[in-house]
Amino acid sequence: MQTAPAITRRTDAIAVPALLRVAIWIDIVIAGAAVIRRFFALTSPASSGPPDLASLDETFRQHAALTVAHIAPALIFVALTPFVLFRKSEWAERLLFPIGAIVGITAYAMSAYPIGGWIERSAVLVFNTIFLYSLWRAFELRQDPAQKRRWLVRAIVVLLGIATTRPVMGVFFATSRLTHLTPNQFFGIAFWIGFSINLVAVEIWLRNRKRSEKP
Repeated sequence: MQTAPAITRRTDAIAVPALLRVAIWIDIVIAGAAVIRRFFALTSPASSGPPDLASLDETFRQHAALTVAHIAPALIFVALTPFVLFRKSEWAERLLFPIGAIVGITAYAMSAYPIGGWIERSAVLVFNTIFLYSLWRAFELRQDPAQKRRWLVRAIVVLLGIATTRPVMGVFFATSRLTHLTPNQFFGIAFWIGFSINLVAVEIWLRNRKRSEKP
């Protein structure tokens, strides 16, 4: 009597729970849309619109080359993310490391011109460092698939915190008539809130998953 062949699972696979998967997809869509919108704002400035938004667009146009050097690889990174997290694509994963390094390095350069002053700059320095360290640890532990995937998931979710800042900023923009806060005042706060949400969420999940794996 023949026995059915054993089904082997890839040791580098991490089953992402449905709620986190949905949140990641939302962040991916928001991040992609934000980058595409920034490209259009750089190449075809709008002649009308809210003054605060026009002022932001002008600030980025003053540093157009650096902005493109940051958002172009960021768009590639975001596009690769589903293949790495949900398809376990080896070629996408290999590309993610150099592309992520470029995104992180240019993010440091972008922090020299923060909209939200030192509060925004401090958020970039903290969370970008966490992102780059996590990415480096994933690369360093590439011979240990399970550890590599954990650090890679951490790096990806932390980077996608930039997308979580967008709805937070939207709340600030929508309530600006009541709060009288300008982008210069709330951008840094939005950065801290958005990135913190993603970092806390991924850490809670990774730690709970690690505890559940213990015998």
